[in-house]
Amino acid sequence: MAKTAAIGFAPNTPLFARLLAAIDRALMASARISLRTGELPRFGL
Repeated sequence: MAKTAAIGFAPNTPLFARLLAAIDRALMASARISLRTGELPRFGL
């Protein structure tokens, strides 16, 4: 039995952060378009 512990999802953290950043960019672009057309921006997925 090993005496060390490893976190299995630690290498995927940058990938998850990039995914969240891409979602954030898409939502902000949608909000900018809504403001440009005079509508209230809808936040969320």
